[in-house]
Amino acid sequence: MSGLNASLGYFLAVVIFAASVRTLLKKWPRFSFVSEFASSFMLVACWLEVQTIVEVGEWAGGLGPDVTVTILFVVLLTHGVICGGASGNPTLVVLKFLQLEATTLPSLLAVTSQFLGAHLGLLVAVYYWSLELTDMHMIKNLMARECSTSLLVSLLQGFFTECVCALILHLIHLNLQRRSALIRVPLIAVLLTFLSHTARGYTSAYMNPSLAYGLTFHCPGFTFTEYAVVYWLGPLTGMTLALLLYIGHIPRIFAKNLLYFQKTRFRVPKGDKGDKGEKKKM
Repeated sequence: MSGLNASLGYFLAVVIFAASVRTLLKKWPRFSFVSEFASSFMLVACWLEVQTIVEVGEWAGGLGPDVTVTILFVVLLTHGVICGGASGNPTLVVLKFLQLEATTLPSLLAVTSQFLGAHLGLLVAVYYWSLELTDMHMIKNLMARECSTSLLVSLLQGFFTECVCALILHLIHLNLQRRSALIRVPLIAVLLTFLSHTARGYTSAYMNPSLAYGLTFHCPGFTFTEYAVVYWLGPLTGMTLALLLYIGHIPRIFAKNLLYFQKTRFRVPKGDKGDKGEKKKM
């Protein structure tokens, strides 16, 4: 339990940092893209510790799969509550750009901030492991240089897995985007936890390019380009397909609806009918 207590303290410190950044940025709306930095940092830093509990804690700390799944859900739920509109996910930024809800420069700044936050989250986690506060973290520190990749299948299977999971995620996200946060945030957290746990033997279903960059790109086994095909191109393809299926077109690229045709109905006002009757009498 000492290992779990240390992890909970680490989670708390990361959450406080992210929440503090979000609070400070409310005074400077122009720098709102920095909130994406804090969001991505929190997501990567916490998820790396969850990975540690999954890889090491289940046999070194006596923590069962039910504990690790619960911790992941709590992390995702807390992230959704604390970070609010800052998703920490480049695919959601690109989604807003394709929907004409964001312009080019803010989108580029947000994506850049997300990857910088992910890199800082990785550095902080590695430093935390190097402190070796518990046996679990001592073992993780020894394993850090030879970490195991999350991509356990071929590139084609990995691309397909990330694409399908991203398609499901974004379809549900698009349907829930106008719902109350009390409904949307827990449902998205449940969905992310379910997909990640289900795809654990394939790609872990990160569906988030910056998250994958912080969690598995530094691990041996595949090249940077191969990782990018699976964890960047896969989620972006799934997101684009979800948007196309949801509204029938990509607003940023073309306006014509390719899938759904809306019938326009013209109704003649009652006043016009009376005018026509008067003209007939004359």
